[in-house]
Amino acid sequence: MKEVDYEQAVNSFYEGLYRFAFSLCGNTDDACELTQETYARLLTKGGQLRDRSKMKAWLFTTLYRVYLGWKRRETRHPHLEINSVEDELPPVTPEIVDKLEAEAVSRSLLALEELYRVPLALHYFENHSYREISKLLDIPVGTIMSRLSRGKELMRKSLAAKSINAERKVISINPEMRRN
Repeated sequence: MKEVDYEQAVNSFYEGLYRFAFSLCGNTDDACELTQETYARLLTKGGQLRDRSKMKAWLFTTLYRVYLGWKRRETRHPHLEINSVEDELPPVTPEIVDKLEAEAVSRSLLALEELYRVPLALHYFENHSYREISKLLDIPVGTIMSRLSRGKELMRKSLAAKSINAERKVISINPEMRRN
């Protein structure tokens, strides 16, 4: 679609399309979004329009079809407030929390460089002593202690960063959780 044709379509039909969208949706935000989506489709599929004199009909038909698609999706996947379905959610048991924490620790461990990951795994998962790890890896005990300390610190920072990011996501989803 040519830029001139697109601008002409916007100038000629925007107000009418917006009013039609508003009559369907009943609110300004959805009407704006619906109108914008219609014009986005004109940009991507407007080249298929053979008779430019039928652009107005094409735009209104497209807007209505987009609206119907939104309604179908809304029917299939309704928006529910968490409070209204809270009793349908599975309980969060301590075992589930422990499993999620263990998975987070494992992912964090796997993200570490090998020189920190190996001593940590041998010490905490295989219960080897510093001396045993030193012999297994042929590295001085002091180096093992240093790598364990540094590895634990890197994991703490990684887990804390993930926790902060998760909290930010929750707050952005639910603004009521923002601290005063």
